Amino acid sequence: MGTLRPKPKCTGITGPVIFKNPSTSSTVATASVVVARTLVHLSIDPAETTSTHPKMRFARLTVITFALFLAVVAPASARSIPVDQLEKTLENLMSRMHLGNAPPKRFNEYKIMPGHDKRSVVLSAQPHEYVKTDTLPKTFVWSNVKGHNFLSKSLNQHIPQYCGSCWAHGAMSALADRIQIASGKHRAQDVNLAIQHILNCGTEIAGSCHGGSHTGAYQFVHDTGFVPFDTCLPYEACSAESTEGNCARGGDYTCTAMNTCRTCSTFAEFGGFCSALSTFPNATVAEYGMISGEDAIMAEIYARGPVSAGIDADGLRGYVGGIYSDTPDFEINHIVSIVGWGTAEDGTKYWVVRNSWGQYWGEMGYFRIIRGVNSLGIEDEVAWATPGVWTHMNVACYEDGSNCIKKKEYVDPSTPGRKPYGQYHMES
Repeated sequence: MGTLRPKPKCTGITGPVIFKNPSTSSTVATASVVVARTLVHLSIDPAETTSTHPKMRFARLTVITFALFLAVVAPASARSIPVDQLEKTLENLMSRMHLGNAPPKRFNEYKIMPGHDKRSVVLSAQPHEYVKTDTLPKTFVWSNVKGHNFLSKSLNQHIPQYCGSCWAHGAMSALADRIQIASGKHRAQDVNLAIQHILNCGTEIAGSCHGGSHTGAYQFVHDTGFVPFDTCLPYEACSAESTEGNCARGGDYTCTAMNTCRTCSTFAEFGGFCSALSTFPNATVAEYGMISGEDAIMAEIYARGPVSAGIDADGLRGYVGGIYSDTPDFEINHIVSIVGWGTAEDGTKYWVVRNSWGQYWGEMGYFRIIRGVNSLGIEDEVAWATPGVWTHMNVACYEDGSNCIKKKEYVDPSTPGRKPYGQYHMES
């Protein structure tokens, strides 16, 4: 992680007494002592703070607020507060306001679940074995292949409440992209996959709102045999163990037929009901695996489509556009999907990456990050999956539904006579 500078030493600080505990001989709190000691704990050098410095203004205002509260509002028994307690309270407040050098601790959403025992299922030749990266274009992004966008829609994992499901978003978005790429430019409809189904049913292998992995999501879909399209089940940002927001209000997020694919007829007052569907549009996973390194990632993206990738999201929380070019120490705590690459006018190489924080963030939900130097760890934990079969078009159903689904099968570009999908769509 980033290196913190040594904490400055502060000695001999004096100031006006605010409170004095009548039961002891020590001063309960001195405004300047509390402020200075708190600044030290947060690695803020008092020599760099002035009376107009925002951090110093905040600290002074906080102490004054405490003083007024204790003097006017709090009962007498609450006014004997030890220095360390007041100091700690101030430190916590300043940390929550991001006023110290150290960023607030974030939840790590990347987690390998106990049931995730197969990190890869590889049957076909890998793209880095047959794609020569020195022949690839300087810029290639699946959102613009000869003017055509093959990418699925942008998503926001954090609504209607926080859920650490980036791993499912990054994995399923990349898989949906690959289905659309294999379906061709004249596909009937866009494909988006039901992430909520994975949160309901994949907790042992894939993950939950409290973290998971991209390869775990792929193993879950591979082993269970399907993931529904998202018109079966809307994303609710909940899993069975979550108590955030709406998740704690009695909803059912266990793995049932109703929590796989369902629909409702009409309002209950008119005799309406909701029921599970036994036949529904879905997709499967045929193969999945891991790669790392610039060349292997480029070959994989060009041949078969976007990939899901681990990254240290701490460097992105304040991102507002441009090419992120820092190379700090990192810890993988988030999953995104890399959809292509480019080269800036000054020669800077970069990845084009889709996040799952909504289109209000970054560059309409995307970001660019320097390529080839493993910035934020983005070239280390990269996963791919190929679709097996998926629902291509519904047909009119018989009463028993036996002819209700028509499916299309994936053809891997390593198959004799086939081309990398990027090359095929560039030429067609």
